[in-house]
Amino acid sequence: MYKIMLADDEGIVIDSLKFIIEKEFGSICEIRTAKTGRQVIELAEEFQPDIAFMDIQMPGINGIDAMREIRRTNNHVVFIVMTAYDKFDYAKEAISLGVLDYLNKPVSRDAIVAVLKKAMQRIDGERTKRSHDLKVREKLETVVPIIENGLIQDLLFKEYFKEDIDNYKTLLGIDSEYGYMACMVFGRELVGNYMTSAVAASIQAQKAYREIHTITEDYIKGIIGSVMSNKIPILIPCDSDTLSYNERNAIVENARALCRKLADRFDMDFRVGFGSVKPLDRMSESYEEANTVLIANTSHVAHVDDMPVACQYEDNYPMELEKRLFDEIVLGNINESVATAAAFFDWMETNYANDNDSIRLKCLEFVLWAEHVSYEKTGRMYEFRSRANYLSQLLNVKSLAEVKVWFIEKIKAAAFWVSNKQEEQSMSVVNKAKQYIDENYMKELTLDDVSRVVNISSYYFSKVFKEETGENFIDYLTKLRIESAKKLLKTTNKSMKEISAEVGYSDPNYFSRNFKKYTGKTPTDYAKG
Repeated sequence: MYKIMLADDEGIVIDSLKFIIEKEFGSICEIRTAKTGRQVIELAEEFQPDIAFMDIQMPGINGIDAMREIRRTNNHVVFIVMTAYDKFDYAKEAISLGVLDYLNKPVSRDAIVAVLKKAMQRIDGERTKRSHDLKVREKLETVVPIIENGLIQDLLFKEYFKEDIDNYKTLLGIDSEYGYMACMVFGRELVGNYMTSAVAASIQAQKAYREIHTITEDYIKGIIGSVMSNKIPILIPCDSDTLSYNERNAIVENARALCRKLADRFDMDFRVGFGSVKPLDRMSESYEEANTVLIANTSHVAHVDDMPVACQYEDNYPMELEKRLFDEIVLGNINESVATAAAFFDWMETNYANDNDSIRLKCLEFVLWAEHVSYEKTGRMYEFRSRANYLSQLLNVKSLAEVKVWFIEKIKAAAFWVSNKQEEQSMSVVNKAKQYIDENYMKELTLDDVSRVVNISSYYFSKVFKEETGENFIDYLTKLRIESAKKLLKTTNKSMKEISAEVGYSDPNYFSRNFKKYTGKTPTDYAKG
């Protein structure tokens, strides 16, 4: 259906246009008419036409002014100008209003039909585009929350590679390198600092999540995660690494208003805790602060910077450097661990060169913690007396330069343990498997048999074996059997059946086929050669 408005002060023109349109296009058009500029504007506002035939010279408000006014409330209308005057007098202004074509009076039937078809094609194209845009928007409304929740989950549980976070940021249009976490918690009522009926509240929040999400967006401008137990995590990206007092105050006041709004709407108690600003890859720490600050007090809204619950450091302490050091150790990045340890030691030497004891103690603290991390990451055997000489070593070194060497070597060793443990474990598994295969290849042997011996799943064993040896389990076993058969064929007079059984084949024919496949000869030809 196309809504068509005819605007002309001459009744005969309107009647002619209406007759032609109805005869040519029939029921697909709804036609309304007006004879003055004012009537045209009022009709357009109420009728919202798709196509408007506009006479330039009408009583009162002229056609150009009427089109300008109509365009304010109707972006999609297609104008067709009709005039008995030279169209160039109006062309410049009419173009800016989106006029499709100009018809000089008197207008022929063919010209009217042609321009209407042209206008209908444009409208159809715009309708198709709007429909496509709506479908895209509908899909985005489904997909975007999944992407947002994926980002929050990855950041909180640290299950990501850096490129994953970069991809999330690109998809969500996030340019910030910093952010902070909010934790919204809800229950039936607050008893002390504990929210009661958490399970029932969680079920209610799941059902009402869309509405909670919409209300929360009005008060906290961030990425709102999904319901986790009776909590909802919220990531708020920001451009700087700190919040001013005014910013923090506004955040708390907005959150207080949000809690009141949600409590009134859902008959539950809501609380919100805020963590401190950190780099995006440390949002798990900010979220932990947000949780901790809620536990530490009974306020409905709490910010960690208002009531510190985490360890506080002196102003010039390089907390970022310390954090980076242990992150690199956890990842097993040896060179990066060494470089960061050296940078931290340089900071100590620059600021506390006259306090050798504190520097030695800090080195010992870091080394012990680095080794603790490596024990956890690698499953190494802990021996109580393995560090018995650490104190004496540190006390006996004379200069800070020697302390630095000791410190960096220990950090390097801890990172090395993490880096090489997976490879060592893989090699240990493969070596044990190869030894078992070498000793039992003459028996009926399967992948599952060997993986059971080394105590890992058959899928993972197959993967590790191929990575370490360059060949799969069956190829390794077959080559071992064929090599043994070649020796027996050259050094004994045993029958083919006996040899095939001795190297692990119950079927002599199958043995013969495999032998030829790997050597290019039959067992008989090989024995003769």
